[in-house]
Amino acid sequence: MSTNPQPRSLSDVLSRLDLLTNWERKPRGEMRVGLNPILDLMQRLGNPHKSFRAIHVGGTKGKGSVSALIEAALLHAGWKVGRYGSPHVDRVNERISVLGQAVEDDALASALERTLDSYESAKREATAGEDATWFDVITAAAFLAFQDAGLDWVVVEVGLGGRLDSTNVVFGEVAVVTNIELEHTEILGSTREAIAGEKVGILKPGAALATTLPVSDAAGQILQQRADELGCPVLRTDFPDDAAIADRNAALAGLVLDYLGQRGERVRDSAQPGIPIGAWLLDQAVRDSAHLPGRMERFAFELPARPNAAPQTVPIVMDGAHVPFNLEAVMRDISRDSEFRGECTAIVALGVDKDANGFLTVLSRYAVHVLFTEAGGSGRFHPASELEALATSMGMTCESEPDARKALDRAAAMAARNKGWVLATGSLYLVGALRSVVLKGG
Repeated sequence: MSTNPQPRSLSDVLSRLDLLTNWERKPRGEMRVGLNPILDLMQRLGNPHKSFRAIHVGGTKGKGSVSALIEAALLHAGWKVGRYGSPHVDRVNERISVLGQAVEDDALASALERTLDSYESAKREATAGEDATWFDVITAAAFLAFQDAGLDWVVVEVGLGGRLDSTNVVFGEVAVVTNIELEHTEILGSTREAIAGEKVGILKPGAALATTLPVSDAAGQILQQRADELGCPVLRTDFPDDAAIADRNAALAGLVLDYLGQRGERVRDSAQPGIPIGAWLLDQAVRDSAHLPGRMERFAFELPARPNAAPQTVPIVMDGAHVPFNLEAVMRDISRDSEFRGECTAIVALGVDKDANGFLTVLSRYAVHVLFTEAGGSGRFHPASELEALATSMGMTCESEPDARKALDRAAAMAARNKGWVLATGSLYLVGALRSVVLKGG
């Protein structure tokens, strides 16, 4: 009598996944990019990426938040919706959102195991899938999980670039390019125009392009040219230059929702059936529900108790900003908040492929003291001592502490003495490490 084998636990399957090359954890100078491996996996799995309608979101910054806003709005409208994003902050499940919740362990384990089995088949048969990376497999598994859940729509966030990113097997009815700045230049190109050419690679015939970039912008012109070549309409936001990050993201998400409504998509919610989808869905409750970890996230960190002293808490903001223009926007928004009028003590870890000089130039205008640290021993981050040397040469008051937990304690104590606050930034991996400490109460 045959019995069905017990499904593996998620931790077992993730151990199997972690044997694959993970470029998120390695220097990306020699990174392989291309769609053939994931296309092979998709075919072996029955093309699950064709089982749902998609909105594809790329750009240098803001793509995760814009994706979450669109997801939350479509859920509010009564559709069955998923979202795929990266990287995760605490658990890999965060990357795959099903009906507004991180995918359950059993569902993720099942999808991953089937995808890994397909990868093993490709290795045996020496087809393109044998070169699949960690990201290829997690992406394929996400699409399989969405198919299993019977979703109507999935909002898919680009991992890196666009044209050759693993997510680009989907057809996004709207392709979103949030903004474009210099990032991953060793892979995407050394100019904003070159990077624009890569990011607009998610736009396909029959889709619409939504962006914040005007035609007068050099990168925006590249986007327009590609849209014209494909005969795709272009949707553009209109907001003041000093608009807050949250308002910019909401404006772009609203643009996508209005377009879907104009194309005939309707609310499925029983209370408001038949009303066209639109930006009106982005009420405050929906916007609040779309907030992602590590994006302008606020905490009150309690310092270790001292004898005969009242407990002390310090305000902390955690944001994974890692490019200068995004850090500038983050600091501008924080400076408008009366809770953060005191001095800023910053904790910073920065990837080796990031513009350290530009990042520190922005930070120097806001932080009175910086503790440089490291986010794991992956080799993808500047040594804290190197960042300290660079910052010192720029006249900044700083120190290095490679241990992120010790850096947090030192920064919090310093901020408490100065009646100030702490900013943790430069990397979502750093945010993830510190966030877990703060949530556990130190």
